Amino acid sequence: QRDYTSLKNTNIMKLSASVLALSAMSVSAFTQPAARNVAVRTQMAEEEQEAAPVAEEMAAVVEETPAAPAAPVSPQMSMALPWMERPAALDGTLAGDVGFDPVGFAKTQDDLLKYREAEIKHGRLAMLAAAGWPMSELLDKKLANALGWVPVVDSSDRAPSVLNGGLGKVSPAYWAACLALGAAVDLYGIKRQESSDYFPGNLGFDPLGMYPKDEAGQKDMQLKELKNGRLAMIAITAFAFQEFVQKIGVVDETPIFFKPFNQVMYEYANSGYIYPDNM
Repeated sequence: QRDYTSLKNTNIMKLSASVLALSAMSVSAFTQPAARNVAVRTQMAEEEQEAAPVAEEMAAVVEETPAAPAAPVSPQMSMALPWMERPAALDGTLAGDVGFDPVGFAKTQDDLLKYREAEIKHGRLAMLAAAGWPMSELLDKKLANALGWVPVVDSSDRAPSVLNGGLGKVSPAYWAACLALGAAVDLYGIKRQESSDYFPGNLGFDPLGMYPKDEAGQKDMQLKELKNGRLAMIAITAFAFQEFVQKIGVVDETPIFFKPFNQVMYEYANSGYIYPDNM
């Protein structure tokens, strides 16, 4: 019986030791990862604290860096001729560029700038001519009679031109002055092309200060000049052919555009008959 009791106590002690060992292993199994998680979280927090100043600096740099303006998206088809593809050189950056080049003159950007320069020069000359042509027909005879000169317009009030004739009446001094002035302006324009802010037609001539300071206003002013120049080129061509065909000056053919309204109405009212003076 004593041996049995001793054996029983020994087994109980062994079982207790096994239970304690298993309990210790279970506790360590649950507490070990928790300690590791705490260490991982601590390391991550330290890394975030170290990375925060770098992220703030990068964000500041991004905020301070100005965003590049988006390039204008050019349409694939010409705005002027919707059934034709837009020429590659006409990318819409120049004022008045609507993709009109059906013959394909402008192969490159350099070609485009040269043609734009020529267009602006012809447009400016046409605007002067479109104003000077009817003014010469209205004022030439009056000024010639006042100064004792021979009028250069003919009996039908037509201005001298290649089609109308009469260019021989113009003094050679006038042609010499026109040539000298044109050469001076052209030489000045060539010198202006050396400046960094030059674009086609930019002669820096703005005595009245009408050229806007902002980019949008400048583009709008350039567009207005182009439209008026293009219209003037059509008008001066129409003047020449109209007078050649009709054999009468444009100021008499369409007086409503060039003479005072009351004078035009008087001329229309008295065309074909004359009111008696007592009426």
